[in-house]
Amino acid sequence: MSANQPMNGNSTSSVLGRRLGGELVKLRTMAGLTQTHAAKVLTSSITKVTKMERGWVPMRDPDIRALCELYGVRDPGVTGGLLELARIDRERRKAKGWWDTYTKLGTMQEYVTLENAATSIKAWQPGFVPGLLQTPAYVGALRDAPTYTAPVAQRRDPDEEFIASRLARQQRLTEDPPLILRAVLYEAVLRNLPGSTETARGQLDHLAKVADLPNVTLGVFPFSGGLHQGLNGSFNVISFAEPGAMDVVYYESAFSERWIEGGEGATAHDQLFELIADRSLNERDSQLFLHNLRKEL
Repeated sequence: MSANQPMNGNSTSSVLGRRLGGELVKLRTMAGLTQTHAAKVLTSSITKVTKMERGWVPMRDPDIRALCELYGVRDPGVTGGLLELARIDRERRKAKGWWDTYTKLGTMQEYVTLENAATSIKAWQPGFVPGLLQTPAYVGALRDAPTYTAPVAQRRDPDEEFIASRLARQQRLTEDPPLILRAVLYEAVLRNLPGSTETARGQLDHLAKVADLPNVTLGVFPFSGGLHQGLNGSFNVISFAEPGAMDVVYYESAFSERWIEGGEGATAHDQLFELIADRSLNERDSQLFLHNLRKEL
């Protein structure tokens, strides 16, 4: 799926809505039932069921409970997970936050609102320092680099607004409750820092400082770790409740972004992240790597 928000008349499809709708479709299919059966139990039209399954409309708790009962869901954990996802989606659709004052977020608008609602994120980055960990100087130097092309969502943004939005996002790491972040950076990210030596030192110092936060785990994947599929591009596994239960994945490459809304794709990315993390330097050795690299500058 695209990171854009598709439109259908006056309705807006959301990532979480599509994630929830996909789960309901899977449950309905496993039960051998049709949209007609779902519409009947909800005393509604097939059109409404279609909109629900495609994430066009926010879902009501009574509707979710009725569908779970119809589909033979016996595990209260499954029903509870769907209800929690629906709650977060409803709140996200109504949410007003700092991002509403930034007019040039583009396709990042959806990501930022989900990042704000998330409880935890697993971030793999083979090319750049993750946005949640960037210093203002790093952002400016990166955007000024002659060989750097900004991701689609970031092009034409005024530098001041873009930097301010990055700093606003980073408040999630120190808010109450804070976002739990597990980030793994490829060694190349740290050896190819843009800008001056002062900018590079400042970024390395900032990474070491943030890594000391109790809710942040930072790992370095060394060149000696070998090849893996994650080198194709960065991705974030975003969790909203119990990790793995209702995850979505934001995948970014040089010229495109896309969402992976649950299913085998999300599971595969979560497993890939864990493989990368297992082959990375542990927290202590990662901090030592940052320290030694800074001494070399």
